[in-house]
This record gives sequence, C-alpha cells and structure tokens, in this order.
Amino acid sequence: MKTLMVFDFDDTVVDDNSDTWVIRCLPSNTLPDSVKNSYRKGHWTEFMGSVMNYIGGQKVSPEKIRSVMETIPFTAGMTDLLTFISDHKSTIDCIVISDSNTLFIDWILQASGLQAAVDRVFTNPARFNELGYMEVRCHHSHDCERCPVNLCKRKVLQRYLSEQSAGGVEYQRVLYAGDGGNDLCPASCLGGRDVVMPRKGFALEKLLVKLEDGAPLSARVVTWSSGADILEELKASMQS
Repeated sequence: MKTLMVFDFDDTVVDDNSDTWVIRCLPSNTLPDSVKNSYRKGHWTEFMGSVMNYIGGQKVSPEKIRSVMETIPFTAGMTDLLTFISDHKSTIDCIVISDSNTLFIDWILQASGLQAAVDRVFTNPARFNELGYMEVRCHHSHDCERCPVNLCKRKVLQRYLSEQSAGGVEYQRVLYAGDGGNDLCPASCLGGRDVVMPRKGFALEKLLVKLEDGAPLSARVVTWSSGADILEELKASMQS
C-alpha cells in the first residue's frame, strides 16, 4: 500500500508566506494603508484580491510578478525531501493543500524543477484578467466554523481520500506536514496509523499542545524543523 504525503505550502514547503512575498514586486515593497486596512478576519482570499488589484494598478506586469515569486526560498531540506518523493512515486502520493493560489504554487514548483513530486494541488484558483490584473477566487464553499470561508483543508483531504478509495487506492499511512492554525482541522481527521507533523515553534504546534489537555488527536504528533526531519519520518513510515 502507498503512503500519502500532504503538505501545506507557505512556511512549510517554502520558508515564507507567498501572499506577502509578492509585495516585493512593488517599487516601494509595501502596501498603502487603504489596502492593508481592508482585511477582514477569515477573509484572506478576498484581501489578496485587493492586493493583486492594487499591484495591477501599479502597472506591475505578470512577468514581473512571476519573477519575484520564483525567488521565494524553500525551507531547509525541502528540496531533498521533494526529490526523494519524485524518485519514489510508485509508493508515495503527494498533495498540497494551501491557502495560497494556483499561479504562485505552480510558478514556484516549476522554477525549482520539483513539480513532478506533487500529484495534486488544492488551493485558491488564480488567473490574469484582460487588464493583466491577477484575480484570486475561493477554492470552495463549506460549512466548517473553524476554517476561513475560502478553504476547509479537512474537507479537501477527506474528499481526496474518498475519491482515491473509490478508485481502488488505499493508503497505509497519511503524513500531514504544516505550520498554521488552518492545519489543525485536517489534522483532526487523521487516524491512529497517521502522523501529523507541526513545524516547531509555529502556530500548529502550539495548538496541538493545548489539545493534549482536552481531546487529543488520534494521529501521532512529530514536530519538524527542516525537510530532513520529515524525510526521516517518511522513510521510517514506509518501512513499518
């Protein structure tokens, strides 16, 4: 049976937030207060629509945006991890579930030459309109009260596992690596054979510590600081 490796993207695969990295394409490297103050909690994708509309209004070309996004650094050890996954596609499936967008993730993975490691990317769809402005839409709608309005990662993961099972693919184990608060919901649906891997020192790890006093997860928790830590756990899982 195969192993499924699930990644968040920002501050997991890459060592920064792609949605804030894009600000570097502006000459001032900053947004005006009118855009900054438009953010509403739980409506990040809507906010990013305003950000990209402002960037487009500053006559920043799609080519410039892409060139800036391709400079975002990968987290230490992550390229080795993704290369290992690419070399073992017969036994490892790999998906990304992210609150970023399709263009940013595709550009970054293609520039690194690591896109072959990832079988599916679930994120907010993005495109350039006729004015050359980038538009970002919500990935889906859902009724989960714990997640932002545009994306419930648990719903995405459960649907993917269900679709795979219907196609005859069952996983021996699921490993989920992430860092943020929106990674707690999918972590809560993992089973006893699975492993949730929060990045050390980030929000997900702190939330999981709080859970230990209440309703702990079924999955085993293993913290990570670099891709090498995840790779070690992945190799051990494949052998057990």
